[in-house]
Amino acid sequence: QVQLVESGGGLVQAGGSLRLSCAASGGTFSRYVMGWFRQAPGKEREFVAAISWSGGRTYYSDSVKGRFTISRDNAKNTVYLQMNSLKPDDTAVYYCAADLHSTAVFTTGRRYDYWGQGTQVTVSS
Repeated sequence: QVQLVESGGGLVQAGGSLRLSCAASGGTFSRYVMGWFRQAPGKEREFVAAISWSGGRTYYSDSVKGRFTISRDNAKNTVYLQMNSLKPDDTAVYYCAADLHSTAVFTTGRRYDYWGQGTQVTVSS
């Protein structure tokens, strides 16, 4: 059983930065593709970023490209999402997710097997 615990969310002004962390336990973290997704009130869950096993490949949604950076530390079983130049439209609950079965990196939520409980990010204008 894999458990994912996000942290680092909070309230920030537009233009500010936050760093989200997602700590994993159970299984072999270094073999998981990891992703970040978000869901704003009244909206569908959307892909934000994903990273391959080694961290050598990263993918971003167009809405965050150039502002957000996903990274991982396999020694610490943790994946990060550095968020810069935050906008009010970035306000959402952010979830990390683990894909245990793929070698490719997918941006579709249904490919992911385990999800964290989410952390709220609120960006004020």
